Amino acid sequence: MDNYSTIPLQCLEMTTKRKLIGRLVPCRCFRGEEEVISVLDYSHCSLQQVPKEIFSFERTLEELYLDANQIEELPKQLFNCQALRKLSMPDNDLSNLPTTIASLVNLKELDISKNGIQEFPDNIKCCKCLSVVEASVNPITKLPDGFTQLLNLTQLFLNDAFLEYLPANFGRLSKLRILELRENHLKTMPKSIHRLSQLERLDLGSNEFTDLPEVLEQIHNLKELWLDNNSIQRIPGSIGKLRQLRYLDLAKNRIEALDADISGCESLEDLLLSSNMLQQLPDSIGMLKKLTTLKVDDNQLTSLPTNIGSGRPKVGLSLLEEFDCSCNELESLPPTIGYLTSLRTFAADENFLSELPREIGNCRNVTVMSLRSNKLEFLPDEIGQMTKLRVLNLSDNRLKNLPFTFTKLKDLAALWLSDNQSKALIPLQTEAHPETKQRVLTNYMFPQQPRHEEDYQSDSDSFNPTLWEEQRQQRMTVAFEFEEKKEEEDNSGKVKVFQPLYRISCL
Repeated sequence: MDNYSTIPLQCLEMTTKRKLIGRLVPCRCFRGEEEVISVLDYSHCSLQQVPKEIFSFERTLEELYLDANQIEELPKQLFNCQALRKLSMPDNDLSNLPTTIASLVNLKELDISKNGIQEFPDNIKCCKCLSVVEASVNPITKLPDGFTQLLNLTQLFLNDAFLEYLPANFGRLSKLRILELRENHLKTMPKSIHRLSQLERLDLGSNEFTDLPEVLEQIHNLKELWLDNNSIQRIPGSIGKLRQLRYLDLAKNRIEALDADISGCESLEDLLLSSNMLQQLPDSIGMLKKLTTLKVDDNQLTSLPTNIGSGRPKVGLSLLEEFDCSCNELESLPPTIGYLTSLRTFAADENFLSELPREIGNCRNVTVMSLRSNKLEFLPDEIGQMTKLRVLNLSDNRLKNLPFTFTKLKDLAALWLSDNQSKALIPLQTEAHPETKQRVLTNYMFPQQPRHEEDYQSDSDSFNPTLWEEQRQQRMTVAFEFEEKKEEEDNSGKVKVFQPLYRISCL
């Protein structure tokens, strides 16, 4: 205990993760009083065994942190600390959890993640106060029946283990609110799981499910559900019974169809369907009025439902902020996309779009839009109404010029016209369209040519030093003249160039 005498008397501020009010340290300054220790932290101390001095405080110790050491076993004396409420020892070299853990009858939180533990002892059931168990990243193959007697358990984390099934009576853990079983070998869920009436978050991502477990439809309080990176082929209509669901991740499966009853998930805010085999989306998707994020990239979609946006009050994704439909087979976008007035990020890369609907100009809150690798030959004038645009990617298309209304995009910080572009903004100049005689914007990068992988050419290779030397020297970006009279008086035929308020470096 002498080594404690050097620790100064102080109240240490705890991290948010630990949520501790303070830490009591030894003090022999007043009347010879006995030290009171409730919290000890030996994290990141390169320890190979549990310090023996800990056992001197077995009557008062409530929280013990042994994170990130090289401890291989836990001594029996440790389990005499019956006042212990939290035991944290992740990222060590433990190979087993001794049966003496049953002595910790007041233990509420146990963290044994990132060790080599293969199983829980059956008498873990004696730790009846356990509320939180974090045992991720261990080679645990199964849970003992005794584990299902931890009736006060509210949070269980068993990610990245070797679980192939759960005990049949797993549903006894009826107080569970969070259950994470990502990266295991699960193929089914026990029927008793319907008894988890308080479950709010369920993570079954990166397992071996081929069907959506039917029992999930009975967990009516579920708010977050991860089923990404499995082998699920269809989503049944029963999923619509999860009316409290807010987050649904079904990415990286083999889903070919989405049932129309998905509209029953009326509270859904985030829907992730990336990297599947969807050929169409149900019209009823427009009924998900609270949706803010929709990702359907990397599918086989040939069209988008028209009621994805709508002027009617009960239809349309009017709150949608992020929409990604890249890497599909879309040849056009529905005009109703203009009703997505809350949209901030829109991506439709690697499709077959030859034009954009004029109504896209109504998406005036978009700040980032990417249309890379399509077949666009022109852009509508209405794109100039999207005045909050800061980043616009048009590379690998077939554009001959840009509409003059681009001069209204005051906040534009990056305009990508080529994958090999050396600067985020390349100066533009005005010229008359050879057919319509209307003013358009262009530079040496127009007309765009279809990209050939074997013939990549940087914009610097085709740079015209005579035409752009002044701008290069001044390291200017494009700014636009907005007063029509001044535009008419400018005889140079170029958009006027000003010193920028900010400088954008080449990435």
